[in-house]
Amino acid sequence: MPYIADRVVHDADAHIMETPTWLRDHADPDIRDRIEPLPLTSGNELRQTGDVEEQLSDLTAAFDRLAAKHASEEYRAAEAHEIMLRKNFAATGSFIAEDRVRALDLIGVRSQLVFNTFHNSRLFAWERPADGSAPDLDMAYGTARAHNRGMAEFCSVDERLLSTMYVPLADFDRAAAMADEAIGMGAAALLIPSGCPATHSPSHRSLDPVWARAQEAAIPIVFHVGGTGELIDPMYFQNGLPIPPDFHGGDENFRCVDYMGIPGPPAQTLATMVFDGVFERFPGLRAGVIEQGAIWVPGWMRQMESAFDAFGRHEERLQQLSLRPSEYVSRQMRFTPYPTEDVGWIVEQAGPETVLFSTDFPHVEGGRRPVERFETSLDAAGVSDDDRDRFYRRNFVELMGAGLPAALRGAPAQPIGSP
Repeated sequence: MPYIADRVVHDADAHIMETPTWLRDHADPDIRDRIEPLPLTSGNELRQTGDVEEQLSDLTAAFDRLAAKHASEEYRAAEAHEIMLRKNFAATGSFIAEDRVRALDLIGVRSQLVFNTFHNSRLFAWERPADGSAPDLDMAYGTARAHNRGMAEFCSVDERLLSTMYVPLADFDRAAAMADEAIGMGAAALLIPSGCPATHSPSHRSLDPVWARAQEAAIPIVFHVGGTGELIDPMYFQNGLPIPPDFHGGDENFRCVDYMGIPGPPAQTLATMVFDGVFERFPGLRAGVIEQGAIWVPGWMRQMESAFDAFGRHEERLQQLSLRPSEYVSRQMRFTPYPTEDVGWIVEQAGPETVLFSTDFPHVEGGRRPVERFETSLDAAGVSDDDRDRFYRRNFVELMGAGLPAALRGAPAQPIGSP
């Protein structure tokens, strides 16, 4: 029996585990050699030493061994029982696309929206270098293209795997062209950086062609954690105490202090897009905020309402809006709570239309029993069966639009932005 067997569920956040040379393997020859392999040395059977060619040989051998383990009778005999227990590269279908088909069946989800694991911060760094230098646009858009090819290839094995494809916003013309290219490659959603481009706002009118293309294609834009570089000033960790390990027992992911910085970039970016009229001009544009929590959303909605009331008499851009800020959120935005957050309270405060179920498969942060944790919160808040269906299914169907194949949608849901 699959992990989820009693309802129709769509998974708004899942990942591939890219092998260290994944991005360069999909890159055009003119930039391929400029892309360093990922230095994955913790828990991945990898020990990188020597020059680049020696590293690549070691990496290939390590993943050949890992793939052989995944194909073994012993590994597969236990995968049904352990589908939510195995994490990262140990998980079924984490890096072998054909195996993800079995993982979908064993988890029991109707679809997964699939993101990269290791490249959001790299892609943003090429778009907006941390040292303040001008971006190398050929590199920024070339690596985005390589990412998108890799995502398309992985997700091509099953229509239930919905690919997210990256669109850098650093250059107006190239951003529109990249959106066209991604849509032509079959993107289910356009992955947009949560952070601000180096030279302009994400609400800049010259980016309207990007939003127009997403609206016309009836697919969403999505934001994902990791797409902003450093979440907080690293000096916050210089506190005279040892730095604790992260979820994985290493030093690559979040701890409690930088967890607090996760909402900042999407909250600022989306608020700016609301105030500058992006969602007014594109009422059918849908935005998903993925793996950035949702416990902050009710307060953020109220803060935008306060800003609207405080500045509405003096700012013409606010006077041109036909809705209040929270109404754009309800109409056009969806968020994935972490399983540690009180989703029942979020539903009460922000509305049942705002939240999406996700597993974060195969990452540790998604937990081993996300449904049980969410259900405990929903039970405590007395959330109705109808609103639970919104959380597990309908809100995702509305968000994804044409990005979700018709055969996977189940009962019809009202498209976002429709009358």
